[in-house]
Amino acid sequence: MAHETPPQWDRETRRRLRHGEAAALGELYDRFAPLAYGIARRILDEDPAAADVTAEVFGRLWASPDSFDPARGPLRSWIATESHRLAVERLRDAGTADRPGHPPGTTPTPTTAAELAHRVRAASTAARADYIVTSMPAPLRDALELTRAQRQDYRHVARRLGITEEETRRRLRLGLQLLSTAGSYAAPEGA
Repeated sequence: MAHETPPQWDRETRRRLRHGEAAALGELYDRFAPLAYGIARRILDEDPAAADVTAEVFGRLWASPDSFDPARGPLRSWIATESHRLAVERLRDAGTADRPGHPPGTTPTPTTAAELAHRVRAASTAARADYIVTSMPAPLRDALELTRAQRQDYRHVARRLGITEEETRRRLRLGLQLLSTAGSYAAPEGA
């Protein structure tokens, strides 16, 4: 799975997109579409909607490469942020459109707004956690995945990874500390 790219790759990709190189868009899509799709899928809980958000993110980047500014951060972060923003926007639109008497663009009732805000916060936290896990160094991610997905204790993980039990505990602790930050970046109340 692709992780952070060097800043020069990000700048060069933007330059190529500015010149209309379709191959640059293809490379970008191959590298980051799973990230965009995963974030959107986690928030929207629908494959077609997540695919639409993914297409929209890359379509926007193709149409306006300058919307990404390498000085403000990596391209991966821009794509993750844009995917999150568009998915939350769709979730909010769906939350108001699906309610009787609340056409798109109108303010939902307080109960509906509270339910929607809760859903947005939960989805934002989950999407942030997914992003953190895919972005963390492989040794931390591997230790976490073995304990969570395969339900192995730290002793089994240490043997499986060929490291000491102390190192395993350190990796698990660091990984869990990173994951604990996911909730602190969720959408604020009423957002």
